Amino acid sequence: MRKILSTHPLHPRATKMLAGAGRLAIASALDPKTLTAEARDADIVIVRAPLPPELFAGATSLRAAIRHGAGLDMIPVEAATAAGVLVANVPAVNARSVAEHVMFAALALSRRFRIMDRDLRAKGWLAGREHANSTSELAGKTIGIVGLGAVGQAVGHIAAHGFDLNVVATTRSLRPVPERVGFLSIDALVEQSDIIVLCCPLTDETRGLISRERIARMKPNALLINVSRGPVVDDEALIEALQKGRIGGAALDVFSTQPLPSNHPYFGFDNVIVTPHMAGITEESMMRMGVGAAGEALLVLAGKLPVNLRNPDVIEHYRRRFPING
Repeated sequence: MRKILSTHPLHPRATKMLAGAGRLAIASALDPKTLTAEARDADIVIVRAPLPPELFAGATSLRAAIRHGAGLDMIPVEAATAAGVLVANVPAVNARSVAEHVMFAALALSRRFRIMDRDLRAKGWLAGREHANSTSELAGKTIGIVGLGAVGQAVGHIAAHGFDLNVVATTRSLRPVPERVGFLSIDALVEQSDIIVLCCPLTDETRGLISRERIARMKPNALLINVSRGPVVDDEALIEALQKGRIGGAALDVFSTQPLPSNHPYFGFDNVIVTPHMAGITEESMMRMGVGAAGEALLVLAGKLPVNLRNPDVIEHYRRRFPING
């Protein structure tokens, strides 16, 4: 029986889809040694945790590594391609979940929710209510979106049509900018935006994109929201800016080191919201991602190529390993 290894449990609907296609196994641990050993006899790996490159060398039956979500940084694509393994993902299906999280974070920072809630509980009604005097509305402010993929477009739509924000963006894509979104360079965006939202992929180009110099360009009350990947931000520079009160606050869902250590400086700021890489996780998005990953797995097991194949140059090698009539 074919083996489908998933790094994490799947939504019940996805599990049901795979029931007749093979034996679904959940990884017993997520360290490289365990994943490599348990993938050795797998036909499909469904990915929600980083895979080690060495996994692909020993997995002679492996047909595909399928990302449960969009970001491919958890899959060493070059190693997979060299081994003749297909790489696929499930793009866009959690965009609404992430976009709603962005707006939640923007509202919580603008309304000083963390410190208000803390003082209300510890010091009483009037102490909590006092913070309202220094809160602000979103309407009329400028939100700058870095990356106009599915998430960035969803953020822009909600921001413009739901909160009457002015929306600007920077993107490496040449696609037309959506209605009510202005295009700016990254430096102009960080200078002009009241809220800066990072929803770009992690690449060599975006690593360290929000650098010390760019943080210095931000407005003194600017809010930074990161739902992309941790290394897009220079942590030391951001911490220094927060310590010196040079920006208004930050909401961070992703980090260079995950899990974030409990003694990390980010936990010490009243104007920083820390969430455990959960912006895209809701019951609805987990269903969509699970069903999407299961659907791609079923295609591959049926001898077809996945819809969202991300390393098309592997096809010739893959077909030598698994002939169509094999």
